[in-house]
Amino acid sequence: MTTGTPPPNRPRRSRARTLLPLGVAVWIVLEIWLLILVAGATNGFTVLLILVAGAVLGAVVIKRAGRRAFRNLTETLQQMPGQPGATEAPTGRTGSKGNGLLMLGGLLLMIPGVISDAAGLLLLLPPVRAVLGRAAERSLERRMRAAAPGGFSDAFQQARIHRPDGKVVQGEVIREDGAAGGTRPDDGPDADRPPLTR
Repeated sequence: MTTGTPPPNRPRRSRARTLLPLGVAVWIVLEIWLLILVAGATNGFTVLLILVAGAVLGAVVIKRAGRRAFRNLTETLQQMPGQPGATEAPTGRTGSKGNGLLMLGGLLLMIPGVISDAAGLLLLLPPVRAVLGRAAERSLERRMRAAAPGGFSDAFQQARIHRPDGKVVQGEVIREDGAAGGTRPDDGPDADRPPLTR
């Protein structure tokens, strides 16, 4: 009979990870049941037509949203300070938001099923995308504040200076030649470098 330390407490699984497989299984069964109902009310050709139309419409929506996102990225990069032809800081355009939700709507349309098609069509409506986008932003901000009370930049700094064992490593890099940064002219593949530890 051994009297050792009790086993460490395993972290509890989140509720989302527990319920997600069950939700996906219920969704798949419901989609199949609805397709069978539609096929019984009409015929198999109508169901096939609905599935093909959803896939084609979803592909068109994803392609359009991807082009718009790429165009917005290109315009933002061209307007950055220091770029040739940059005249002003990038301004928030009304059409630049919602590309992610638009792509999600296209993906839902491409997935075979009646429920996913209905959800994808709802995401194509701008008021629905605006409401869901604001809700997602609020949720993300709330989680970021809970994770790092000082803000995102403070959390990044803390991640950089804490080692996995919890010790804080503070230090300063001092170059031997006194340069503030950059590369030295004698840097090359065969240049003599000082050892990392002395």
